[in-house]
Amino acid sequence: MTQTSENVTWLTQEAYNQLKAELEYLSGPARTEIAAKIAAAREEGDLRENGGYHAAKEEQGKQELRVRQLTQLLENAKVGEAPAAEGVVAPGMVVTIAFDGDEDDTVTFLLASREYASGDIETYSPQSPLGTGVNGKKVGEDAEYELPNGKKAMVRILKAEPYQG
Repeated sequence: MTQTSENVTWLTQEAYNQLKAELEYLSGPARTEIAAKIAAAREEGDLRENGGYHAAKEEQGKQELRVRQLTQLLENAKVGEAPAAEGVVAPGMVVTIAFDGDEDDTVTFLLASREYASGDIETYSPQSPLGTGVNGKKVGEDAEYELPNGKKAMVRILKAEPYQG
């Protein structure tokens, strides 16, 4: 997945299908299930002291939030491969960096949002400090980003290639 400045999210067909299936489930069968849980808990009596009712309502709220997130994501989605310039760091790229100029201390990761994270490769958000620091940099350039303790760190971009899935 790749995000551009126009709020377009590029998704592979597989990612789009997976997110669409999740949305359809949450909008249909999952809503029916949670409504049944709430109704069953309501029948147990006093709602002020009914833990099952409150848990079901909280679950419903989280579910509805995810439905809104998926709806917005899919409305702005374009299926296919994003226009990628190999050698320039951008969302949807697999990036290899070296810390503090040490070519032996490297990390390779996918620069993408959490919806596209997989177990195959570590994923960093473009909005993370490292993601923000490397985004737009070319292979061979240095990038600075802020560590959680407030200090600055430098990395060198060694590779930037489109993610192949």
